[in-house]
Amino acid sequence: MKKIIIVLSFFIFTSANAGMNDEDKSKAWDCVGIYMANYFLPSGEKFEYGMKEKSISTVKVLKTYALEIGIPEKDWDAGVNKAVDKHYGSKYDKAKTDKCHTFVEALVPNGAERVKKVVQTLY
Repeated sequence: MKKIIIVLSFFIFTSANAGMNDEDKSKAWDCVGIYMANYFLPSGEKFEYGMKEKSISTVKVLKTYALEIGIPEKDWDAGVNKAVDKHYGSKYDKAKTDKCHTFVEALVPNGAERVKKVVQTLY
């Protein structure tokens, strides 16, 4: 009976982390850094307010998804901090931001819908 429980636990744990491999985590963190740089653009930078809303909402969706699939919050936050340090103060790059949107929508199940839902709850 113990062996069955151990085997089942192993499969549950490995399938929970199957949603984001190391390459996906690295890309997700990089996108979070880009999104946070978008959110904290210096005054005078041209942008649409909706872009800021979508950026911060996507950051929330990525973290929620990471926690859902079993990535420890401490590990996720450490990766985010490095990415934010890398991108903070960057100018808005529409091409990079759009590439991140495409990546997130493919990575997170119902990603586009989840982001829209968070945008609607910001206020």
